[in-house]
Amino acid sequence: MNTIKGEHKLELIINKSSFITYLKNVTTVEDAKDYITYIKLLHPDATHHVTAYTIGKTGEYGHSSDDGEPSGTAGLPVLDVFRKNDITNFVCVVVRYFGGIKLGAGGLIRAYSKSASSTLALTEIVPIIEYTTFKATFDYSLFDLLENRLKNYEIIEKSFSSQVTLTIKVPKDELNTVISNLQTITNGLIKIVK
Repeated sequence: MNTIKGEHKLELIINKSSFITYLKNVTTVEDAKDYITYIKLLHPDATHHVTAYTIGKTGEYGHSSDDGEPSGTAGLPVLDVFRKNDITNFVCVVVRYFGGIKLGAGGLIRAYSKSASSTLALTEIVPIIEYTTFKATFDYSLFDLLENRLKNYEIIEKSFSSQVTLTIKVPKDELNTVISNLQTITNGLIKIVK
């Protein structure tokens, strides 16, 4: 799964109606709901506030709302744009100001889908990486070598007593490779605790 970086806004005029799309990275359902409330307060006189969000590393918490548009013509098409791109941890609000021309069901689906996909195209899509930590304990003589080899990873904590202990954060799918490499370069003179 992927997510987006930051917050984005895009306005499209489609058949005289204004569609203003707000898209933001969030990590909890509460954050998504708070953002929806915030956008509704920014546009209290809008005709519709169509919303969609998906939260969770596999997109397990999803929701969409047509907000008065005909059922299935607004919220679900917006949500589908993100599902098709394997995007989670986002909230999208499409604010519509009615311009006097009815779009019909097909026109609404196309307009809301275009609003969401055009805004998504402006964002940076990044993979969601799961991290894990482990502790490595070793002799002081290996400190410079190991610190250099671990420069691409986050060292969360350093502890110095009779030996050095580092707490290291690595992508979960790289854990075994990193540990194996550390054991190889130290000739097994390192203690690893997952």
